[in-house]
Amino acid sequence: MRVIEDRRANPPAKSYTTSLFQGGVEKIGGKIVEEAAEVVEAAGEPNDAGRTHFIYESADLLYHLFVMLGYKGVALAEVETELARRFGISGLDEKAARPPKAE
Repeated sequence: MRVIEDRRANPPAKSYTTSLFQGGVEKIGGKIVEEAAEVVEAAGEPNDAGRTHFIYESADLLYHLFVMLGYKGVALAEVETELARRFGISGLDEKAARPPKAE
């Protein structure tokens, strides 16, 4: 996250992260969706090769999610705080307590 945050503050011209930031939510979001699908696909692959592919794709997904966090100015600590808030709460209860989404 520190490197991503630095890329946002000091964007090098020849940086993939910089190009993602320039594309905004649409470009970064597209990569997150793409990588999430690849994670799910890799998770279904058998044996050590499948495990290795799953780890590789998971790293890609996390990287792109970190870029989106950086783009939105959200610190990883804020996500950790949210996860800690949920600890000990049933996921089903937490979901039921959410306000309805606006349409």
